[in-house]
Formats: sequence, C-alpha cells, structure tokens
Amino acid sequence: MKKKVFVTGIGTDVGKTIVAAIIAEALQADYWKPIQAGDLDTGDAHRVESLVSNTQTRIHPNSYRLITPMSPHAAAEIDGIKIDLKKIKAPKTKNNLVIEGAGGVLVPLNNTDTIADLIQSDYKVVVVSRHYLGSINHTLMTIQLLQSRGFDVSVIFNGTTHKSSESIIKKMTGAKVLGRIDNEPYFDKNVVKAYAEEFQDKLQEL
Repeated sequence: MKKKVFVTGIGTDVGKTIVAAIIAEALQADYWKPIQAGDLDTGDAHRVESLVSNTQTRIHPNSYRLITPMSPHAAAEIDGIKIDLKKIKAPKTKNNLVIEGAGGVLVPLNNTDTIADLIQSDYKVVVVSRHYLGSINHTLMTIQLLQSRGFDVSVIFNGTTHKSSESIIKKMTGAKVLGRIDNEPYFDKNVVKAYAEEFQDKLQEL
C-alpha cells in the first residue's frame, strides 16, 4: 500500500519543508502542499522541487494559492475568498505522497476549520519539533491533539540536540522518533539525499 505522510510542525519556521523534501526523497514520493500563503513564485513546492534528486517525485499544484504571507484564513479574506475543505482534494497518484501543512495543526483555514482538519484517517503524521523556550509545551500539545484524534504520530527533531526536552517528549507521548536533522550550514540535493538515506528504513516502517 502506498504511503500518505502529512508533515506538520509545532509552529512556523521549524523545518517542515526540509523534512518534507527528505521524506519525499526517501520514499521517492510525490509532494503536495494544499495551501500556500505568500511567496507564490518561490514557495515551499519550488523549494522541495529544487531539493529532491530522484526521478519519481512529482510536485502537485496547491489547492489554494494566497497572495499574503499570513494565516490562511486571514490571507484568504484579503484575497476575497473563503477556504472550503470540500475543494481541497488530494491529487490522484499511484505513488507515495507527502503532504505539507501550513504552520501548526491549529492554524485556522476559515471560521471553523484548521490545518488538522486536512489530515485524513489513512495519513501517517510526522511532527517537526525544534528546540526553543516553550517548545516542549508546543510539541506535547501538538502530538497529544493529533493522538486524541486517532492519528499515528512520529517526530523528527530539527536543530541543536536538547536531550532532556527530547526525552520527556518521547516519554510523555510514546511517539516514534524518526531521527534528527542537525543545524546544517545549507541544504542542497546532496544533504537532503544523505538524510533521506539515514531515515529511509524508519520511514518505510510507517
């Protein structure tokens, strides 16, 4: 059975797009970001496309392309539209699929729906956590919310090692830790491919 992996984070700028590229490379999966707010010419889909080196990955178009780099609900309001979950349909593909969220799981899409409502029951969820003051709380809340909805949740830590934080997160959630991404000076195809090879076995087990 082909895998569908939803990549979310404990907030913005924690490394979701890099992780999405690594997973896409490891699984030779297609990539889809349902909602892109801002940076339409150089957004996350463009970055993933520039970072994968396998020949199987296909980049699928966003369901919503919003002009302003804000929370989707606000960006949509500025654009004069309303985000409708019924219009957000996963692309048809015979390949594995990586789906990247926007911000954290409770980022609003409209007056009633959040990013979490984009996650389907058959998706495996990977949470990207990055250490900062308050990140334990944000990570625990994110994982526990997802687990309360019945999702299979794994974690990738990004950035500087913080053993006590990572240990308590693992103990309190029981979530599988797939690995760590170090503070690399840059990310290119070679770096992404190296991490893809490192994570490949655990990703195949999802």
